[in-house]
Amino acid sequence: MPAPYIGRFAPSPSGPLHMGSLIAALASYLDARSHNGTWLMRMEDLDPPRESAEAADQILCALDALGLHWDGPVLYQSQRYPAYAEAIATLQAQHKVFACDCTRQQVLDHGGVYPGTCRDRGLGDGKGIALRCRVSDWLMTFTDAIQGPQQQPLQSAVGDFVIRRKDGLYAYQLAVVVDDGFQNITHVVRGIDLLDSTPRQRYLQELLNLPRPQYSHIPVIVNSDGQKLSKQHHAPAIDILNPARLLVEALTYLQQQPDPQLLSATPADILAWATARWQPARLGALKTLQEATAD
Repeated sequence: MPAPYIGRFAPSPSGPLHMGSLIAALASYLDARSHNGTWLMRMEDLDPPRESAEAADQILCALDALGLHWDGPVLYQSQRYPAYAEAIATLQAQHKVFACDCTRQQVLDHGGVYPGTCRDRGLGDGKGIALRCRVSDWLMTFTDAIQGPQQQPLQSAVGDFVIRRKDGLYAYQLAVVVDDGFQNITHVVRGIDLLDSTPRQRYLQELLNLPRPQYSHIPVIVNSDGQKLSKQHHAPAIDILNPARLLVEALTYLQQQPDPQLLSATPADILAWATARWQPARLGALKTLQEATAD
C-alpha cells in the first residue's frame, strides 16, 4: 500500500505573493488535494537580509483569502538551524564536507562549475569560510512526473556545492532536503527553474539516508523579456480583492481550461472544480508560460 500523499508549498518571504508564486502554490495544492493528500506550508526564511516577517504574513493572508488552506502549523526554516547543523555533522562524519574560501567569481571563471580548488587544502572553519559538499563522479538520474526522464553528471555539471554559506547561513540545497525529510514529504510540485537543483538534493537524500519524494516541475511564468516572474524582476503583488478572477487566471496559465462561469463562483467552489479535473499532464510540453499583458 503506497504511503499517504504529503505535499508542500515553500515560499521565500522576500515580498508579497505574485502571480508566479500563486501558480506554483495552486499546482501544488491541486496535486495534493486530487490525491486526497496533505498539503503543508513551509516558510523558507533562511536569508534574513532579504526577507521579513511582514512578507511572510502577507503571503499567508493572500493564500488564505484565495481558499488555499494548508494543513497543520507553518514550518519556519529560521527555527530549524539545529537540524541543519546536525545534518552537516552527519556529512562531516562521512568525509563529505570541506571548507572553502573561493569567491563566486572564481567559480564563474570555471563556467559556474566548482573545480575542487579547496578539496584538499585542509582549511579550517571560520569567518568568511563556506562549507561545501563533496560530490562523486555520479550520473544522477530520475524521472520527473511532468518533465520526464532527467540525468545530470554531478561532478562535471555542478561540482562540489555549498551547504553553508560564507556568512554562516545555511544553503537552500541542504535545508530543503532536511525539511522535506522532517515533514515526510512524498511529492514535490514546484517550478522548472528548480529542476537543475533536484540532482543535488537527491544526492544529499542518499547521503543522509532520507526518503526521495516524487518530483513534478511545472513551467514558470515569464515576462515579455523572457525573465521569470519573480520579486527579483519586480513582479507585482497579486490583488486579492477579486479571488475568483485570480484563481481562474492561474488555472488558465496551468492549461486547465477553466469554465468561464467560475468567475462568479466562490474560491471554495473553484478549487473543488479544479481539484476534480486536475490534469498536470497538460503542462508536459511546456517549459515557460507567457505573462498576460493588459489590453
